[in-house]
Amino acid sequence: MAWYGNFAPYVPVAERKENAAREVATMKKKGKIVNPVVITGRNIASTCWGKAWCMYLETFSDYDNRLPRGRTYVRNGSVIDLQIGSGEIRALVSGSSLYKIKITIAGLADSFWQGIVKQCAGQIDSLIELLQGKFSHAVMEVMTQSETGLFPAPNEIKLSCSCPDYAAMCKHVAAVMYGVGARLDQSPHELFVLRQVDPMQLINQSTVSNWMESADTSIATIQDDDLSALFGIDLQQNSTIQTDIIAVPVKEATNSIKRLKVLPKKKHRLSNAEEKLCITIRNIKKDMLKMKIVIAGSSDYLGRALVKKVRKQ
Repeated sequence: MAWYGNFAPYVPVAERKENAAREVATMKKKGKIVNPVVITGRNIASTCWGKAWCMYLETFSDYDNRLPRGRTYVRNGSVIDLQIGSGEIRALVSGSSLYKIKITIAGLADSFWQGIVKQCAGQIDSLIELLQGKFSHAVMEVMTQSETGLFPAPNEIKLSCSCPDYAAMCKHVAAVMYGVGARLDQSPHELFVLRQVDPMQLINQSTVSNWMESADTSIATIQDDDLSALFGIDLQQNSTIQTDIIAVPVKEATNSIKRLKVLPKKKHRLSNAEEKLCITIRNIKKDMLKMKIVIAGSSDYLGRALVKKVRKQ
């Protein structure tokens, strides 16, 4: 492959897609877990959190000439792996070669976070509402304000890519930053992981306490419609799953990790839909552990929603 100056020649989109698919397959054969960014529609993001992140990127006027190429790369499936952790984003982008990207983001200053908590006090009733963006426009403005909101300022971000481009934000880094927006569509809680803050502090504690006091330890049978609505999947007709719902005191819940058990009502082979549900819940549990949020039967994120739906039966 001929190079021009310090840069590799242009690689057509179709070839980049083939290279990306080949790299993913190779990594999977080696037993590596990859988490590619897959854009299915025309828009990179479709939820309030994902859209807000992408709009935030557009304010980076210094990178106007890099952002469009980043959008093209992420839409083409060139971001073959994206991992978001505490204060850090790591990714692999397939271009003329495979490039490694590392983005370090400072944790949100405690004074700013406490300001957000204070301004949002009593306005968000559950973690589900928070992550789904079911709150007022005023709350979103508080969350996304330029200097004191959840989104990092440019001086709080350190960008690194293994490509030869001298620019601070090359097209590969830009693709990863847009990839974060797409990822927030699926896992909005990762924004809080990234900024190293506990979203449970935003929840209306009086609502949580009232619910905890009224919740009893019980065995709940969750019907198909409830599961389909909660997890966005279609279960087979006449299938049910029995779930243990365990009430945990608020103080205990915020200081310990409990187990969430989702077991079939009877010992039988799980259907594909039931297996998908169990995998979904296990993934939620793993994600919550990153933030040190309790996943118990009555935890705010999952158990509260399940109990609420069961009580309506």
